[in-house]
Amino acid sequence: MINFQEVSKHYPDGTVALEKVSFEVSPGEFLFVVGPSGAGKTTLVRLLTREELPTEGELQVSGRSVADLAGKELLQHRRELGVVHQDYKLLPEKTAFENVALALEVLGRSDSEIKEIVPHVLSLVGLEEREHHFPHQLSGGERQRLAFARALAPEPKILIADEPTGNIDPESAWLAIKLLGKINEMGTTVLVATHAAEIVDQFGKRVVGLDKGKVVKDQKKGKYAS
Repeated sequence: MINFQEVSKHYPDGTVALEKVSFEVSPGEFLFVVGPSGAGKTTLVRLLTREELPTEGELQVSGRSVADLAGKELLQHRRELGVVHQDYKLLPEKTAFENVALALEVLGRSDSEIKEIVPHVLSLVGLEEREHHFPHQLSGGERQRLAFARALAPEPKILIADEPTGNIDPESAWLAIKLLGKINEMGTTVLVATHAAEIVDQFGKRVVGLDKGKVVKDQKKGKYAS
């Protein structure tokens, strides 16, 4: 489903964010991408969402070269990805229901579909009683789960979470990762970029480690530091 083939990303100032990165992610897999700050995790995510293009190599998603996508194909690619950012990117003036609904409105879903899908997704993440609350009325963990709900509403094939536990307390962080595990069990491919070592070690999923832009390990049931 995801295939990095000797992918490098160099910036004009000489910064090497990624260097000859190669690995594959199978449909339905759960993968942690780990490494310290500056290892290249966020750059890898930005390449997947096509916010940036590789300097060298090829990145394929669902058999398509991401760099070659344009027009309707690019729109379709982005619709197949659900992305959760560390800062959530929720709209503060909209309720929980409205934040999730917006992700469906931009896809042209009907009002009747939205009224059916949004409560279901909010229930999935445990926010069924918070649909009329605004983001500032939610805890950090609840805002994180709302971001998950918004990403899930369009039923993406791949869910990408960039440092999803960075701004929440340890208990909420563990609940967030368990929720991602539940989402994965429902058939969605999940890629989590994180430096949360304890969570990675306890969860027992595949771990790809980056350091200074290079892949330094790829373990089926890996640990953060091993």
